[in-house]
Amino acid sequence: MGGVEDGQPPSKRLRLSSAASSSLSSDLRAEEPIVAGSLRDLMARPIECQGEEEVIGSRGVIKKLEFVRLIAGALYALGYERTGVSLEEESGIPLHSAAVNLLMQHVLDGRWDESASVLQSIGLEDETAIKSAKFLILEQKFLELLADGKTMDALKTLRTEISPLRIKTSRLHELSSCILYHPPSENGFAHKDLPKAKLRPEVLHELQKLLPPSLMVPARRLEHLVEQALNLQRGTCIYHNSSDWEMSLYADHHCGRDNIPSRTLQILEGHQDEVWFLQFSHKGKYLASASNDRSAIIWEVSLNGEVSLKHRLCGHQRAVSQVLWSPDDQQILTCGAEEMVRRWDVLSGECLQVYEKAGIPAVSCAWSPDGEFVFAGFSDKSIGMWDLNGKELECWKGQRTLKISDLEITRDGKHIISICREAAILLLDRETKLEKFIEEDQAITSFSLSNDGKFLLVDLLNQEIHLWNIDGDVKLVARYKGHKRSRFVVRSCFGGLEQSFIASGSEDSQVFIWHRSSGKLVETLPGHSGVINCVSWNPVDHHMLATASDDRTIRIWGLNGANMKRRVYQSNGTHQCNGKL
Repeated sequence: MGGVEDGQPPSKRLRLSSAASSSLSSDLRAEEPIVAGSLRDLMARPIECQGEEEVIGSRGVIKKLEFVRLIAGALYALGYERTGVSLEEESGIPLHSAAVNLLMQHVLDGRWDESASVLQSIGLEDETAIKSAKFLILEQKFLELLADGKTMDALKTLRTEISPLRIKTSRLHELSSCILYHPPSENGFAHKDLPKAKLRPEVLHELQKLLPPSLMVPARRLEHLVEQALNLQRGTCIYHNSSDWEMSLYADHHCGRDNIPSRTLQILEGHQDEVWFLQFSHKGKYLASASNDRSAIIWEVSLNGEVSLKHRLCGHQRAVSQVLWSPDDQQILTCGAEEMVRRWDVLSGECLQVYEKAGIPAVSCAWSPDGEFVFAGFSDKSIGMWDLNGKELECWKGQRTLKISDLEITRDGKHIISICREAAILLLDRETKLEKFIEEDQAITSFSLSNDGKFLLVDLLNQEIHLWNIDGDVKLVARYKGHKRSRFVVRSCFGGLEQSFIASGSEDSQVFIWHRSSGKLVETLPGHSGVINCVSWNPVDHHMLATASDDRTIRIWGLNGANMKRRVYQSNGTHQCNGKL
C-alpha cells in the first residue's frame, strides 16, 4: 500500500497521518519522490553499534532496547494498551520478560506463594535482593491472612516462611505483635501502630524498587526523564520566571529579560521622609512600608496590580524600622527604632497591643509561625516572647541580638535566628537550647529567611550577599556581588518563581537582581534618586517588585510594556492614624 511492497519488513514501512504527510510534502519539491529512506533521516535512527547493543540519537548514547522499552511503558501508562502491544510485537522487544509479567500478575491477584516461587526464575542473581523481595511478598500474605481472620495460617507463614529468611529482625518483631493484638479488642479497635496490609498495586510498586530496573522498568520512567530534561533547561535559564505550563517539549526552553520586573509602573509618595523597610503580605494582596517619618503605611494591591494607600499607622515616637505580616495577613507588627513593638489590625488600621520593656528599647520583632506569639529583640541583647495580649512568657538573655539586628523564627517554630555578634548569626533551638552559628569574616547588616526555611540570605558590610544553607549542617552555597554598600543598612530578598532570584537595594540608587543558582547578575534597575534601603518581591505575582528609598518614594516594578502610573498620597488625614495605645 502507498507504494510500499507488502513483502517488506515492518521496519521499512513508512506510516504517516494525512496531516503529517501534507505538512511534509509542502517542504519537499514536487518532482522529488517521497521515499522512506529520506524521511527516516528526520527521525531517531540507529547510527552505530557498541558491541551487540544498537544505539540511537546524534551522540550514540541512547540504547535502542532501553528506549523502546521506555516508550512501551509510557504507552501502557497512558492507557494505549493495543499500541503498546503492537510496539512490543513489531520491535521484538518486550517491556518485561514473561517471568516478570507473571510475577506482576500474581502480585496483583494476591497469589503470594506463586509470586515467591516465580522470584527464583526472573533472572535475579543478587541473593540479598531476592530475600528482600520475598520478605515483602510474604509480609503482605501474612497481613492479608490476618485481615481475613485466618490467624493460624498467618502464624504458620510467619514461622515457616518469613522467619527463616533471617532478615529485617525489627520488622519481624512488629509482625509478631500483630498476632498478640489480633483479633481487635472488644471496642473494635486494634493497636493503631501495628502494620496493616497494603493495596496490591502499592506492593508491586515497592517490589519494583527492590528489583534491578533492567528486570522491571520503573513506572513512568520516560515521563521522569522528560521532566528531568525540562527541569534542567529551566534551571539553566537565568530569566525563567513564568509558570512551568508555558514550557513545551517541541523546542528547547529559553526565556528573555522581559520575564524580569524591570520597568517602574508606579511611584508611591505617601511618606514624608526616608522609607527604610517594606514587605509584601504572604498572599500578595498588601504591601506595608516603614519610614523615618515615624509612620507605617498599609498599601492595598488591586486585582489589576495597582497599589493604593489603605491605612497610615501613627503612634510611634521615633522612626519605624520594621513591618512584619502575621501568617494570616490579618495583622502586622511595627517596630520603632529603639522604641517599642506595636500590633495593628489590617482591616481597621487600629493599634491592638504594645509590647515593650521598661527602659529597654526594642530593636527587632517577629511572629511565631502560628501567629499566636510575638517575639522582640532588645538593646540589652535579650529576646522576649509574648502572647497576643501582651503577657511576657519567656526571655532568652545573654548575647542573643545586637543594636542593629533582624529576628526570624523558623517555620516549625523551633529555632530563633538573630544577629548575636557583629559577624555572627545565632540559630537557637528553643527546646534544647543548642546553638549553631553562621560565622562571617565581615560585619553583618541584615538577613532574610527563605520561604522553605532552609536558606538564609546574609547582607554584609563589604558589599557582598551570602546564601547559607541552614538545613542540617550550616554551609555557604553562593555569593552575590555588584551592588554598593558602605554606610547604610541595605536589605536583600528572595523572589520570583520558586524564589529563583535574589534582589537587593544599593547605595548607588539602583536595584540589583541575580539568578539565585548561577549567581549571574541578570538586571540592574535605575530610577530612584537616593539609597535603596529595602526590596520586596510579591510572593504571588512573580512579576511585581517593590523598592524603598531615601528619596522618600516607593517604586513598584513590573514587566516591560506596561504603563507607568504615579500615585501621590499626602498626609491629609484621609486615612486615619490610630495609635491610641
